[in-house]
Amino acid sequence: MAETKQNTYSAIPVLNGDAAGRTTVECWSCGDMRAAHFCNNCGSVQPPIPTDYFSFFGLPKKLNIDLSQLERGFYELSRKLHPDRYAQSDSKEQQWSLEKTSQLNDAYRTLKDPIARTEYLLRTEGVNFGEQSKSATEEARSSGKQKQQAIPPDMLEEVFELNMQLEEARMNKEMGEEDANLTKQLEHTRADLMGRYKALDEELKKHWDEWDNALAHDTNAEERKAITSKMVDLLNRRTYIRNLVRDVNDVLGY
Repeated sequence: MAETKQNTYSAIPVLNGDAAGRTTVECWSCGDMRAAHFCNNCGSVQPPIPTDYFSFFGLPKKLNIDLSQLERGFYELSRKLHPDRYAQSDSKEQQWSLEKTSQLNDAYRTLKDPIARTEYLLRTEGVNFGEQSKSATEEARSSGKQKQQAIPPDMLEEVFELNMQLEEARMNKEMGEEDANLTKQLEHTRADLMGRYKALDEELKKHWDEWDNALAHDTNAEERKAITSKMVDLLNRRTYIRNLVRDVNDVLGY
């Protein structure tokens, strides 16, 4: 077997390595050390390895990421992994290029979106979003039932009043009547909810800083769990407010 060597392919980061940056996986083709996606020696595509999306791009599990760097990495890997490049290669490489291209697209789509990135990182930390999850939404749609969501305790009275107003507005619409005062109230509520929705996004960025700082200083699991709990609460509130805005928009015809 070829002598172990340090990864020198700077464009494609090491996926799993030791403290010195050396990979611990051998190339299937030449037996040399491999990097995340290609062999350092012969350049052969390597089989997919179960990994998280951050590691796929050679990134630490931080929430503040350089989007321009992510985009450059995506386009570079897209070119290098494109199945057309392996049309004359071993059938294994053809299949692996397809699988890795699929991984690449999923990882890029998730990491470039700030909310999807946050939710993904939380899932890698064992968070289960429960009724806020996509699966719950799809189940509700297929069954025809309304998805149940927990109302933030401090919004109980406000949501009750809003639902009464929405129901009244729907009845007015069915009867061909219009209440200008009610419409004005709903428009005011909509503006307030959208302002709070935007403020939650700014608050989320502060939690990103907390998480990244905790990761950089290798804080204990309990401290990191406290940070993830705050992000989960915020995301759930954000989803709830977004759905309220959607309901108001439906009634107002926006």
